[in-house]
Amino acid sequence: MIGRLHGTLIDRAGTRVIVDCGGVGYEVTCSGHTLAGLPAAGETITLLIHTAVRETEIALYGFGSAAERALFDLLITVKNVGPSSAVGILSGGHDPRGICELIAREDSAGLTRIKGVGKKTAELLVVELRDKCEMLMMSWAASGEVRPVAQAAGAARRRHPMLDEVSAALVGLGWRPVEADQAVSELVISDGVTLEALLRQALRSMPR
Repeated sequence: MIGRLHGTLIDRAGTRVIVDCGGVGYEVTCSGHTLAGLPAAGETITLLIHTAVRETEIALYGFGSAAERALFDLLITVKNVGPSSAVGILSGGHDPRGICELIAREDSAGLTRIKGVGKKTAELLVVELRDKCEMLMMSWAASGEVRPVAQAAGAARRRHPMLDEVSAALVGLGWRPVEADQAVSELVISDGVTLEALLRQALRSMPR
């Protein structure tokens, strides 16, 4: 199976690109999110690849980030969501974090606003992936990229005790742990700052 391609972007047409690797051109289907981040033809690119083997063909799906690839891998575990449908969802106007947040918040209405996602599919995404999306988001850095496990663990150990208190307070007020941790990750501990000030700052960034 092909898991990664590193080569020259030769051509792009619609959702498909051709990547030249050592004289062999690989046709790869990409989401709108990945396509938007690609350079001009002739430039070097790296794509993470999902290889789908069917009876009549082998199809390659490419992703510009580990975050998008990880979400794709979750999406295709849902009933009636194949690789093409998953790429369509990833092309729906949200970045991977935004899609994860919709699923984690059980926002079926928001999901149905993505082209190709009906009510039944939205409900299946929420039921089957809500907890998995929460866990996935907790493994991502603020930029949306996947954090190395060692880096994430080190960050958790270094977190200021006041931030732990703010996170616990937010959970006590009804927000999900993943939402609380995301808000806390954006706080800065300065000299003389109080727990109350940090909590007020966090509350301003919490989803309504």
